[in-house]
Amino acid sequence: MIDAESCFGYCTGELTLGINKNTVHRIIQLIGWQIWKRAMRMQSHIEIVPSPAVATSERLAVSLARVWSDKDCAASLALVIHSHMRERLGRHLFCSGKATTAGVSLDYLLIRRCGIIGRVDREFPRIVKGLVFTSRHFTALFGKYGLRQDFIPPHYPLENGMIELSIRTLKEQSVHRLHVEGILHTGGIILYWTSCYSKRRPHQALAYACLSRHADQLL
Repeated sequence: MIDAESCFGYCTGELTLGINKNTVHRIIQLIGWQIWKRAMRMQSHIEIVPSPAVATSERLAVSLARVWSDKDCAASLALVIHSHMRERLGRHLFCSGKATTAGVSLDYLLIRRCGIIGRVDREFPRIVKGLVFTSRHFTALFGKYGLRQDFIPPHYPLENGMIELSIRTLKEQSVHRLHVEGILHTGGIILYWTSCYSKRRPHQALAYACLSRHADQLL
């Protein structure tokens, strides 16, 4: 399983195999894979509980992060997730971290949820974003598409730091563990990891069910 699913972290391997976490950690070390450990520093406390967004269409979150892409140096990843389902709804990887990069992630979001890029007529979840998305271009997109926007700090109880935790998990289990050879290779790794994250990875806050199974239970 470890050879077939290189995007699995040792915590996910522990849950999948049903064995001790230290055993999985030792096997990965013997293989020679990189084990990135988080620095011990003061961090905002995040409770491992379901998101306060209790409805499936209540709130989304968007954020921008830097990921390493070897010869292309650091690229910018714009990510949109569902604050209740933890599903990745929109993403865009580009060389620059301008507002247009984050704007393209909204386009992917509308294509996935509505099938078109244009003004939304029906009820749509609120988009939670930080102060980094206060540019005229990004704010104008909300008015153009008819979306609602909220300014909520990342670790506020309404958001629970979920978007930051999602980006950190993505980096530790995919991009930071493999040798990337450019922005296209990085995008392929992120696409493969996102597919495994949605269809195969168990989530503690969802009673150790994957996203697809949890969505079927809500229907």
